[in-house]
Amino acid sequence: QVQLVESGGGLVQAGGSLRLSCAVSGRSDRNYAMGWFRQAPEKEREFVAALNSRGTGTYYADSVKGRFTISRDSAKNTVYLQMNSLKPDEPAAYYCAADSRTNTYFTIKITAYEYDCWGQGTQVTVSS
Repeated sequence: QVQLVESGGGLVQAGGSLRLSCAVSGRSDRNYAMGWFRQAPEKEREFVAALNSRGTGTYYADSVKGRFTISRDSAKNTVYLQMNSLKPDEPAAYYCAADSRTNTYFTIKITAYEYDCWGQGTQVTVSS
């Protein structure tokens, strides 16, 4: 069973940067398609960024394109979300997700229902 543990959240000033980490435990012989989502209080969970299982393709929400970067360190079984130029309207709980049900090497998954494994979330607070 795949387990995901996020870390790296915290308080940052608007315009600042944070790097979130998602430690992935599961089968050591494969990588998973991964995604980052976020959810602010009283709002629906929204897609942020995704990476295919081969690590060759990424996709970003328009709101974060050019500022956020998703990446993977396979040796560490960790997926990262580098967030730059954070905005005051971006505080939320950030969740990483993995698709352990399928093994589509190049497919980038951008909807929550495509993922079956979720971390507990890490909180990001942005001060203005």
